[in-house]
Amino acid sequence: MSHPPLSADPISVVAAGSLRDAMTEIARAHEARTGQKFTLSFAASGLLRERIEKGEATQVFASADMGHPQRLADGGSWGMPRVFARNQLCALTQANLNLTPDRLLDALLDPAIRLGASTPNADPAGDYAWALFRRADAVRVGAYDILERKALQLTGGPTSPKAPAGRGTYAWVMDQGQADIFLTYCTNAVAAQAEVPRLKIVAVPPDLQVYADYGLTVRRASHPAAQAFADALLAPSAQAVFARYGFDSPPSPRAQK
Repeated sequence: MSHPPLSADPISVVAAGSLRDAMTEIARAHEARTGQKFTLSFAASGLLRERIEKGEATQVFASADMGHPQRLADGGSWGMPRVFARNQLCALTQANLNLTPDRLLDALLDPAIRLGASTPNADPAGDYAWALFRRADAVRVGAYDILERKALQLTGGPTSPKAPAGRGTYAWVMDQGQADIFLTYCTNAVAAQAEVPRLKIVAVPPDLQVYADYGLTVRRASHPAAQAFADALLAPSAQAVFARYGFDSPPSPRAQK
């Protein structure tokens, strides 16, 4: 298989923090296969979009939602976003909580239980948590107001404390006891439990579940190697890496049209 010409400068890729491990592995494999160099930067998707709008010269943007890349595409300088991976929410809990999915909403509403989430608008994980709150309101009237008021926005914002070097954000937050339950992506929950085994993961029941479509866009004036990397993220080898880290596959290209 022929490859596009290599860019003399590294291809700049910015991606949602939840993609760090999978995207790093995929980029290294792509570099070994093609010789193309990359620079990778990870942060909350909303903050990345703001950096791009302020002039950061990145070429590939992999977001944890479709809204932020679509906003860039609407400006005309970026391509239409494609779904390249999917995620869903899980509840990461402290060891002393013995919850089942059917008891999760009661626990979230319990005034004695501290609920952690990421920061809406800045981080799609926070937006998805707030979407779960709205779904909860359909199950139990008044739940949204309670959850919105009590939720601690602990991560993903411009002023959120950063985890120490070598620590995962969610493992660190929970290890520090900042929350009793933290709503985050299932992939983040699995990584946090691997780092801090005493933490527990509770599945979100179907009537509350919120699914996350991850969107990929490329700057229109980019070197062809940037588009080649974006295309490679949808190839079976990359999709197998995403699956290993707990992501679901995107819909078929026909379904995305």
